[in-house]
Amino acid sequence: MTNMRDSSGNVTRRSLIWLGAGATASLLAGCQPTINRRGYYAKPGALSQVSEGMAKSEVEALMGSPSTTASINLQGDSYYYISSTTSQRSFLTPKEQNREIIAIRFDKSDQVTSVAQYALEDGQTVRVRDSSDPIQS
Repeated sequence: MTNMRDSSGNVTRRSLIWLGAGATASLLAGCQPTINRRGYYAKPGALSQVSEGMAKSEVEALMGSPSTTASINLQGDSYYYISSTTSQRSFLTPKEQNREIIAIRFDKSDQVTSVAQYALEDGQTVRVRDSSDPIQS
């Protein structure tokens, strides 16, 4: 390792430049966002192959296991394939950049009745009441 002081004991200019460059690089690296992708990511073209009347087992073979399901005994099942992309800069709160939900609905005989895609823009904020809210009749 090189000595940061000259013969008179003072810190050299070259050493200060290198220290400044290192500090700047560290600050800039902290500003780069970290991208996180979570959930289901379909194989290219898989969704376009899902059609009405297709059996549930065919959908599973084509799309894989769903992120979640919903069963309504009166109408049939629904499969939901959910993915999300967030970015975060250093210590700041992560921000959701993209969300995709693929909803595949089945009838009582496990045949596809509809396919829908939803994005982040389709979502709605739901206000959750806590126990401190007065009950209103």
